[in-house]
Amino acid sequence: MKHTLLKTYSTLFCLFSSFLLFAIPPGDESDTGNLESADAPAAPINGKLFILVIAGIIFAYYTLKKSREKQAA
Repeated sequence: MKHTLLKTYSTLFCLFSSFLLFAIPPGDESDTGNLESADAPAAPINGKLFILVIAGIIFAYYTLKKSREKQAA
């Protein structure tokens, strides 16, 4: 139980810290922070893509391990 709670808190901390790092402060009406303008910068996805790939590999390993354990039992 303790490890599950630690993993959950760690995951939530990582997710929310990236949101907070890239958040625009309220009241900032500059052109660089306005996402609704025609000159809004494109949102890159390659910055966090490697994290998604690693998570996918870990999930696939976990799923295969569980299915093999189920077949062996």
